Amino acid sequence: MRLTAFPSRWLSAGLLLLGAWGQAQPVTAREPVNIAVNVAPALWQVKDADTTIYLFGTVHVLKPGIDWFKGGVKQAFDAADELVLEIIEPDNPGEMAQMMAGKAMATDRVALSTRLAPDAAQKYRAAMVAAGVPWQSFEAFNPWMAGMILSVAPLQKLGYQSDIGAEKILRAAAEKAGKKVGALETVEQQLNFFADLPMAQQVQFLNATVEGMDGMEGEFAALLNHWQTGQPEKLADEMNDSLKATPELAQVLLINRNANWAKWIKARLDQPGTVFVAVGAGHLAGKGSVQDQLKTLGIASARVKQGE
Repeated sequence: MRLTAFPSRWLSAGLLLLGAWGQAQPVTAREPVNIAVNVAPALWQVKDADTTIYLFGTVHVLKPGIDWFKGGVKQAFDAADELVLEIIEPDNPGEMAQMMAGKAMATDRVALSTRLAPDAAQKYRAAMVAAGVPWQSFEAFNPWMAGMILSVAPLQKLGYQSDIGAEKILRAAAEKAGKKVGALETVEQQLNFFADLPMAQQVQFLNATVEGMDGMEGEFAALLNHWQTGQPEKLADEMNDSLKATPELAQVLLINRNANWAKWIKARLDQPGTVFVAVGAGHLAGKGSVQDQLKTLGIASARVKQGE
């Protein structure tokens, strides 16, 4: 796995693939502002005689003023009996942090910065300071944990918030409406995607994160624009460029999970009802997407046009 080959956009793409990334640390809530943004994210539908399953791609962190929960998305959600997310995040942010820490603690007691080459360690410490994170507090952890924090902290400083991410908005609306809320994966499963990486690959991941921080703002803004304007093809192009150099990690983070979710959808069609499935937008774009995996199972999906 050549993690060092990742362009900076991979770091932003991670926020479209893995729900836990956008929830690594709580942020201070800000008052929403009135910003006129034309937002119409893509929506798909899978159905048979007595079951309808909507597929909606989410972004785990957003800025205030992006009004996406309307139109066809809102109509599909209102029609659903059940909401299914990637994970059900603990209500207490401290519990999430504790789970991450438990997975990330270095059992060999090797200090994180000593795992890095001297020049890489210097860049890492500077990146943590620039992000407002005390690097000394992470010396007892494995490198993937610091890489995750550094992939989120800059976006937080730019005003992106996990507490207004699409999943939280959808979950709150579902609970208020008395809808059933389920999940495709557990928090532990998502954390294990990184915790199970060999140490050399964790170090490469952290180094790539540090190297990519300068371009993160522009890359994530581009991905977010593709999502807002309902252009999954362009989002897929960005994702494919980001992941094609590391097919092994793409297999873990994207392809395998999409295949598992497609099997879940196929099985769910055996039960009547309407389900609104919301997963990271990267899973519903491009080659190997959930829609592609459904097609291999003989199940068709169709894009829902705006206004339908």
